[in-house]
Amino acid sequence: MSPEQLLGSVEFPEEDVVVADFEAGVGTLTRLGEEHVDTVVIVVEATPKSLEVGARAAALAAERTVARIVVVANRIRHDEDLETVKAAFPGMEVVGVPHDPKIVEADRKGVAPIDLDPDAPAVRALIGLASTLMPSPN
Repeated sequence: MSPEQLLGSVEFPEEDVVVADFEAGVGTLTRLGEEHVDTVVIVVEATPKSLEVGARAAALAAERTVARIVVVANRIRHDEDLETVKAAFPGMEVVGVPHDPKIVEADRKGVAPIDLDPDAPAVRALIGLASTLMPSPN
């Protein structure tokens, strides 16, 4: 059973939030059934191949009438990188995460970046992203 099928076979209460991290590429979205998905987060870098795959993923998510698509521009080194990603996804919500050596350091040490340095620029950007993804309390 694929992860998508497994998630689709479980009943979650309406107020629950489920976050699933699937493999890179568009395979998951091609197998996405009619299950209720509120938000798809597409992570790209400012490289031609990444933008191409990300654009295909965004198109597939839009075909499946996902309510919200968020594009994460990862490892942004310059303003031009962010502008390149925004240009590739016109009209879509794009959130930038800066290139940050603390992320690499945390990975090498086997710790979460937030535990290594909660004030690192990329960590702050990801915390901001997470807060925008959480549903607002009613």
